[in-house]
This record gives sequence, structure tokens and C-alpha cells, in this order.
Amino acid sequence: MSQEKVDRYKKEKANRKQIMRKQKMMSFVRKGILTLVALALIGWLGYSAYDMYESGKDRVVAEVNYDSISNYLNDLAAQSETEAE
Repeated sequence: MSQEKVDRYKKEKANRKQIMRKQKMMSFVRKGILTLVALALIGWLGYSAYDMYESGKDRVVAEVNYDSISNYLNDLAAQSETEAE
């Protein structure tokens, strides 16, 4: 059993630089992903807060009078009926 431990230690010591490099890379990847998730969450919260703020404001309402357009379309329909007869 102790010879297995010695062999495992020698193998680990031979690959220690590669193992450390892989661990550092995985650490950077984790930090990068967590940063992106945090930024997305902060952006979503900011957008939601802004949307709620804007929805609470009074909106300007414009009224449009379509009477002249309706009259024009009715006149066209009446002219087409008289021409069809």
C-alpha cells in the first residue's frame, strides 16, 4: 500500500505544473461566468426598476378625429354604388 502512495506522489509531483495551470484556468473560468451572471442580474434588476418607474408616470393621450376620413370613405362608397348601377 505504501508503494502505491509513493508512486501516486511521484506522478502528482511530475504533473504538478500542469495540474496547477488547469486549476488556475478553471478558477478564472468560474469567476468569469459568475461575473457575467452577476452583470446580467444587475442589468435585469435595473431594467425592471426603470420599467416600473416609467409605468407609474402619467401618459400623454392624443385624440384623433377620424370624421373627415370616414366621410371621405363613405363618399367613395356612395360614388362606386352609383357608378355600378
